[in-house]
Amino acid sequence: MAHNCLQCIKYLMFVFNLLFWLGGCGILGVGIWLAVTQGNFATLSSSFPSLSAANLLIVTGTFIMIIGFVGCIGAIKENKCLLLSFFIMLLIIFLLELTVVILFFVYTDKIDKYAQRDLKKGLHLYGTDGNIGLTNAWSIIQTDFRCCGVSNYTDWFEVYNTTRVPDSCCLEFSENCGLHSPGTWWKAPCYETVKVWLQENLLAVGIFGLCTAMVQILGLTFAMTMYCQVVKADTYCA
Repeated sequence: MAHNCLQCIKYLMFVFNLLFWLGGCGILGVGIWLAVTQGNFATLSSSFPSLSAANLLIVTGTFIMIIGFVGCIGAIKENKCLLLSFFIMLLIIFLLELTVVILFFVYTDKIDKYAQRDLKKGLHLYGTDGNIGLTNAWSIIQTDFRCCGVSNYTDWFEVYNTTRVPDSCCLEFSENCGLHSPGTWWKAPCYETVKVWLQENLLAVGIFGLCTAMVQILGLTFAMTMYCQVVKADTYCA
């Protein structure tokens, strides 16, 4: 009976981690595709220029693949060391995610202030050599969200040292339309506009986060259950 239970858990965990590994492959593939096809689209942050969507997906996909691989091998080989390693790695990631979420809600106001200050600092890199990624990112954000500047279109006045904005701020795009009067520009602040959009989609974000947490808890449960079963089986055989 114990042997049958171990075999059942073994194959369930193997399938679980195989799907986990395939998911990591998919995320890594999307990250590489973004890096190749959208390589000029980078982060808006001047402090963290490497924190682009492509890089985040590549790192996340790689970690998921490694963890899934360790879990697959540990399950199929019934290896206690690999099973425990899988459990520890997944637990560390879960605790880190939980810590980040808690800190985010505790320090929301401070994060808001720092983010706006950093974004405004990044505006000064717009259109400069070596910052085509940041330039394209701001152009896309302002065009898609119909906004201008971080907190106001006047943020761009400090960048250009004159009364003008990028052409992506214009209600109707045309060459050098950013030199026209403020009546032809978007008035909404980009930071608040994007923040409101995220709040409106908070349910989807929450569901995704909950599903991610459930998958991780399921993985932890499988790993620890199988580890205990393997230990019991070894003790029984001894």
